[in-house]
Amino acid sequence: MAKLFDSITEELQQFITTQHIFFVGSAPLSPTGHVNLSPKGLDSFRILSPNRVAYLDLTGSGNETSAHLQENGRITFMFCAFQGAARILRLYGRGYTVLAGSPEWNLLSPLFPTLPGCRQIIIADIEIVQTSCGFGVPLYEYQGQRESLIDWANKKGTEGVREYQQQKNLVSLDGLPTPLSNLPGD
Repeated sequence: MAKLFDSITEELQQFITTQHIFFVGSAPLSPTGHVNLSPKGLDSFRILSPNRVAYLDLTGSGNETSAHLQENGRITFMFCAFQGAARILRLYGRGYTVLAGSPEWNLLSPLFPTLPGCRQIIIADIEIVQTSCGFGVPLYEYQGQRESLIDWANKKGTEGVREYQQQKNLVSLDGLPTPLSNLPGD
């Protein structure tokens, strides 16, 4: 039932743009390291070309994806149809982190909404695109995006978010450094 593609087709692009949530998977090289799987929303995913995607990553309790990408570059995205025809779409690739102030940030950040607490942009070059049936995925009705993360970042303010990142986002669960750990401290 699974089909493989070399790139994101126009039909699959349409599917991606109608999804309200996607999942990001990454893992360290260590066989005892922790596999990370994160749900994402808030209109943060962009298709840059049939083989390149990006998402705006907001500050969270950890920074696993960024640490894993810095170590080995492996990343997987998954989209599920929770409404309409059943479908699962996976994008397998190699990625990296773009931080604010870099030339690439200045090119890419205008593609995304301005959201408080944005931490970085994750870029991925897609090597394999896979669809599968999704027959086991339940149907859910979309009610809207949560405002909790936006409210939290607004309440903290720019400096408070930066301090939080310094406390919580410099290393992964397995002790791997993130690109944020390379930024000058206070």
